[in-house]
Amino acid sequence: MTEPVPSSPLQDPVPGPVSVDGESAVLTKPPRSQWSEVWDQFKTHKGALFGAFIFLFISLGVFIGPLLWRVDPTFLPQGRDFLNLRDTRPIYVALWDSGAKVNWAHPLGTDNLGRDTLARLMFGGRVSIAVGLTAMVLALFLGTAVGVLAGYFRRLDGPLMRLTDLFLALPLLPLILVASLLFRDPLAASFGTEGGIFILIVALIGITSWMQTARIVRGDVLALKEREFVLAAKSIGTKPGALISRHMLPNILSPIMVSATLGIATAIITESALSFLGFGFPPDFPTWGRLLNDGVDRLVSYPERSVLPGILISLVVLSVNYLGDGLRDALDPRIRGR
Repeated sequence: MTEPVPSSPLQDPVPGPVSVDGESAVLTKPPRSQWSEVWDQFKTHKGALFGAFIFLFISLGVFIGPLLWRVDPTFLPQGRDFLNLRDTRPIYVALWDSGAKVNWAHPLGTDNLGRDTLARLMFGGRVSIAVGLTAMVLALFLGTAVGVLAGYFRRLDGPLMRLTDLFLALPLLPLILVASLLFRDPLAASFGTEGGIFILIVALIGITSWMQTARIVRGDVLALKEREFVLAAKSIGTKPGALISRHMLPNILSPIMVSATLGIATAIITESALSFLGFGFPPDFPTWGRLLNDGVDRLVSYPERSVLPGILISLVVLSVNYLGDGLRDALDPRIRGR
């Protein structure tokens, strides 16, 4: 009778069939979804997690904050209240300047008309982020549509790419300024002052920001057309619409998501630049760019009026860029799992 050879303590036991009620069963790990792998890859990118947290925190602050801080950002005090509330400093200034004019009812101070700075920052952030998200959706839709059509249909490739080159060659900021002057009054008469200008700014930013997305999507579609699964789908008679929606778009999701995050940052910066130059929303309608513009004249005496909205714009743009970098790594199957 031969004795069993003991296994070495340095060797791991090899998994094999296990007897369960007289029947053999194989131990296997449950299958994982694609989004679980995407989340695992995204968690390894510390910058992306930081960007997602900052962007979510600021978004919640500007959209939910006004429900808690119930101060009208456009309220103008009258009489003695105007003299008491105008040009107050943030309460933290009192830490090094005991003679600073502060008011604990307005922790971030007030402007030269007595309007609460915190309320105006939250309301302005709501407008700026809403413009960025809406313009991003429009630019993403236009860029994806042009890129897919140019990459899949050869006869459309030349005209659509020449159109893209034309838009890339245009001086976009002067074009936006001229279009803002031409269409501001008709849209304001049709949709109201704030609504018309919102539609105008979103349309101008979206129409002038789709070109990079179109070129990226076109390149990916051209590469996917030669893949085996696409050729197999064509061979069984799959229609172009179903081929694009079922096989093309899911495989170009990574560059689309990256373009989306970068588009938000571009739209916020463009809106801030327009408001800073005086071509955006009206003066009594606060946005971060308008607050920057209002604080320039008294920058030496009240630097926080420009510094605070500038910091918020920089944080949102930086967080969105980090978020896009993390999404690119997580959604790209060639990078995922490294």
